Amino acid sequence: MNNAASTRPVRPVQEVAQAPDWQPQSWQELPALQQATYPDSAALNAALAKLANLPPLVTSWEILSLREQIAEAQEGRRFVLQGGDCAESFDEVCSPLITNRLKVLLQMSLALVHGLEMPVVRIGRFAGQYAKPRSSDNETRDGVTLPSYRGDLVNSIEFTEAGRIPDPERLLKAHYYSAMTMNFVRSLVDGGFADVHHTEYWDLSWVEHSPLASEFHRLTESLGQSLRFMETITGRDVGSLRRVDFFTSHEALHLHYEQAQTRQVPRQWGWFNLGTHFPWIGMRTADLDGAHVEYFRGIRNPVGIKVGPGISREWLTGLLEKLNPAREPGRMVLIHRMGESHIEEKLPRLIRAVQDTGSPVLWISDPMHGNTESTGSGIKTRRFGKVLREMELAFEIHRDCNSRLGGVHLELTGENVTECTGGARDLSDEDLTRDYKSTVDPRLNYEQSLELAMLIVSKHKHNVA
Repeated sequence: MNNAASTRPVRPVQEVAQAPDWQPQSWQELPALQQATYPDSAALNAALAKLANLPPLVTSWEILSLREQIAEAQEGRRFVLQGGDCAESFDEVCSPLITNRLKVLLQMSLALVHGLEMPVVRIGRFAGQYAKPRSSDNETRDGVTLPSYRGDLVNSIEFTEAGRIPDPERLLKAHYYSAMTMNFVRSLVDGGFADVHHTEYWDLSWVEHSPLASEFHRLTESLGQSLRFMETITGRDVGSLRRVDFFTSHEALHLHYEQAQTRQVPRQWGWFNLGTHFPWIGMRTADLDGAHVEYFRGIRNPVGIKVGPGISREWLTGLLEKLNPAREPGRMVLIHRMGESHIEEKLPRLIRAVQDTGSPVLWISDPMHGNTESTGSGIKTRRFGKVLREMELAFEIHRDCNSRLGGVHLELTGENVTECTGGARDLSDEDLTRDYKSTVDPRLNYEQSLELAMLIVSKHKHNVA
């Protein structure tokens, strides 16, 4: 999401006709799940009108650049790393948290580049991940029932009547905070923060004594020596490694918010969601005849679909037919999230179903969402061993099905959290209360994230050997 995306030559994406009978508001004629109920419709319309006139957060050429890179990943020439918070908070839009999140993604991607020997597409779950689906419209505590917390985009996590009323002004705040986040990330990247010649910028002080940190420093030193050798031989800087692209993503849950940022641009056909590079559809809103699928049908952004154990062959192939009828490369990303106990049974038949369609897709593994559980004391967590095992099985299943796993989707943070058990420091259930900060889902910390990156490298090498 920096200016490099605008200067790189982009191979033209296959041009097809605009989706027939589609407008950004077409979804309003269909059932829309997981939508907030606003008591003041006039205030909602006023906020949406203002949002529709604000400057876009991303550009069409950045979106098309990402589509081209995803098309290359579909061919096995790139690997996708998608990661960030489960749900962003307005209160956490601050430089230390954004910087640490960026550091983790940069370190993971460098380990992947070095180990996989291919470029890595970096997609952050940030600058827009402010809405969350809920299993119920209401929440009851001590006999008091209030609307459920649907993310800072909609209402407050505070369990008060005033806090839980959906507030249209939050739609504008989400745009402002997303713009600030993206501006800061762009400034860091353009200022040389992502320069592999200076990986000391990426250090996280709280893990300076970690065995994984030492391993990472050995990796970067080896890469640095190689770069210095190349620069000495050629007499030129390896300039392309001083900058990287970062793209943004979020679950496009709140359809009014997404519609307000869906626009046409000069010298391009069709419609773009200019609020993010890469929106995705969750399992709860992926109904074939639902509003979310209808909305996604008409935008030119690359599209992600979460694929859980409850999806059928017919459902999945129906989604591909609706969202990519012309079988355009770079358009479809399938993010499977089966759970360690279901992936061997459920995933192979879905892979074969997609192969039978001939539709080009990029398969990404989300080894976290299917492995969420609660401890005996009611704390939500994820066992790192199960996350690791699902990731291993994903590689093996794709290899056995003559398919390719081309990326990973993770909820992670650069903070010293204790939300997922296991990993390099073997966190236990008792450790969870020490530094549990997430308001929604548990995230991997730095060490667990880097350990998973190392596993991906080893499994990839094994599969191509």
